[in-house]
Amino acid sequence: MEAISVGRAQLFQGDALAGLERLKADSVDALITDPPYSSGGMYRGDRVQDTGAKYLNTGQRHPGPSWPGDTRDQRSYGLWCERWLGAAYNALKRGGVVAVFCDWRQLPTVSDAIQVAGFVSRGILVWDKTEGTRPVKGWHRQQAEFVITASKGPRGKPGADAPVLPGVVRCAPRAGEKLHQVGKPVAVMRELVRLAPADGVVLDPFMGSATTGVAALESGRAFVGVEIDPHYFGVSLERLRKLEAA
Repeated sequence: MEAISVGRAQLFQGDALAGLERLKADSVDALITDPPYSSGGMYRGDRVQDTGAKYLNTGQRHPGPSWPGDTRDQRSYGLWCERWLGAAYNALKRGGVVAVFCDWRQLPTVSDAIQVAGFVSRGILVWDKTEGTRPVKGWHRQQAEFVITASKGPRGKPGADAPVLPGVVRCAPRAGEKLHQVGKPVAVMRELVRLAPADGVVLDPFMGSATTGVAALESGRAFVGVEIDPHYFGVSLERLRKLEAA
């Protein structure tokens, strides 16, 4: 697995765990990532559906393919998270920060896995997707996703000009902006990369269409991304090349 350099970004095409194990110890400042949720249903029959059926609103279509590795049950999902988070722990610098997306079903599992990997739990950020989310008759909308935050040991002391970041980011997912079936809005990722030092390195081992990378590079930070799917890796490569050439 060889790195492709795009300006201040290094991209690896392959499995997340294999990519993480190639990184030097204490080489990145922040792990900001949106891994597969292995969710989208209460039962096995729900989980093994195509990701387009699980995560897109009824009637929606997306030109990008579905992706592998989204069919684990909760127990195996937790063990898998412990493995890649442990590899990421080695890559992070002392005081480095972690921000991992999950949904309500996997919130306890991901929280446990982060702490088993050795990180110090720091809290939960809420992404409010607004009232445009899928309605559920007679019940409340599943309007939020969550970002569990943590650090590798004590957090570094913030400078005098360090920002106070919001605990809730309200931003609608816009289908027309998505280059990935479940791509996060760039506006959400811009808030998260502010957790990293202004000149820091941001790592995303589940790069998808490189939205984290866009936010990192736009802010002057460097980026390391890993993506297993060849289609989405190509999307990321093209997207970051265009950004760096602009």
